Amino acid sequence: MAMNLVLDFGNTRIKLGLFNKDSLIQSKFYNSVNELLIDLNLFPKLIHCFICSVSSQHELVLEQLKKITNTILFDVDSNLPIQNFYKSINTLGYDRIAASVGSFCLYPNQNVLTIDAGTCIKYNFVNSHNQFLGGAISPGIAMRLKSMQENTAALPLVDIDLNYNQLVGENTNQSLLTGALIGSACEIEQMINLYNLNYENLQVVLTGGDADYLSKQLKNRFFNSPTIVIQGLNNILNYNIEK
Repeated sequence: MAMNLVLDFGNTRIKLGLFNKDSLIQSKFYNSVNELLIDLNLFPKLIHCFICSVSSQHELVLEQLKKITNTILFDVDSNLPIQNFYKSINTLGYDRIAASVGSFCLYPNQNVLTIDAGTCIKYNFVNSHNQFLGGAISPGIAMRLKSMQENTAALPLVDIDLNYNQLVGENTNQSLLTGALIGSACEIEQMINLYNLNYENLQVVLTGGDADYLSKQLKNRFFNSPTIVIQGLNNILNYNIEK
């Protein structure tokens, strides 16, 4: 069985997706390039590989993959199944486009807001004309906690507790958790409300490392898809192959 391999090198983790055409066969996360390099030997029937990266971590993997399969690096010249109307295309994170393409394939010809809650919380909007317009970027939960410790004289660095759900923090650690965790959920909830006011029949897709926690806090309707970025990368890969 000939397969597609897609790799998403994020700020925190590396995501892998193995596809038979459009069907996801396997998905996996890695904390380091070395972990990924060990696993690459387990995929002997690769025909195409597509790499998306927001850092330089991909370079060692790229050279190795080029020796064994047709490997494409996502860049500004890659063909897309949606129109890109972003004004500063050279600074647009490819993971944002990939997530948007994944959501577009689920909801074509509809207004779709994709929220990727990872290192940063990224809001990516595709309108009903299948045009990527942009969105917003804000600090993720871990970044909020870290920035409060680094930018003050007395506040401690608090570990994320994804079981925490208190509105009123009863001590400093709890107050920081409420601000970062509940505050992030409130931000996302209000952002969805604003998009709903401006765009009819809005579809919302939630993904990213903190999506499971945040999804439990949100009242708005959404689709939780942990693999939407790698799904989008595979959609882009197949689109480029067909081109």
